[in-house]
Amino acid sequence: MSKILIVEDDTTVRDTLALNLRAEGYEIATAADGEAGLGAARSGKPDLVVLDVMLPKLDGLTVCRILRRESTVPIILLTARGTETDKIIGLETGADDYIVKPFSLGEFLARARAALRRGQTNAALSKELISGNLRLDLQGRRAFLEQAELALTPREFDLLAALMRNQGVVLTRELLLASVWGDHYPGETRTVDVHVSWLRKKIETDAASPTRIATVRGVGYRFEG
Repeated sequence: MSKILIVEDDTTVRDTLALNLRAEGYEIATAADGEAGLGAARSGKPDLVVLDVMLPKLDGLTVCRILRRESTVPIILLTARGTETDKIIGLETGADDYIVKPFSLGEFLARARAALRRGQTNAALSKELISGNLRLDLQGRRAFLEQAELALTPREFDLLAALMRNQGVVLTRELLLASVWGDHYPGETRTVDVHVSWLRKKIETDAASPTRIATVRGVGYRFEG
């Protein structure tokens, strides 16, 4: 029996989802704030986390970011905000799916089942990211170039992981800042440029002529592989 954790501060939404998921045969755990949800995810080892974005004590994006660093558990974000930017930030934070309120129970149940299937199918594959001679061990938070381990800071690791997950896609500086440093980080986009520069010195053959992380002028960066 799959176990699903619902982290939602709206009692009606939380209870409705729990009732319908139990009727589908799932084991359900619930939490009403981000801190409790993070603790429940760590101790309960759920097969799926359903996570509201706007939560007291610790917001959903922060919880999602922390969980993604610690595990490969599938995460579905629930939010009342449905702009494209919000969705991209949610997915880049590490979520597997993003559902905008209000939603139908049929849609939610279908997405929950799909997330559980993906989690079961891709559990082994999602433990690492590989591009040529560059490998990221996501669970152990270790990076290797050929057989040599790279000394990456936590921010460098998360930045490289975000870029590698989206190989060939241009990611804006604003998006990288939000997904790696957090929505409320007071820094400027220059922070991203500095960390990319540090990364290039560690993973590029020639940092002055990078071939892995390409700069898209006026926009951001693209991981080429």
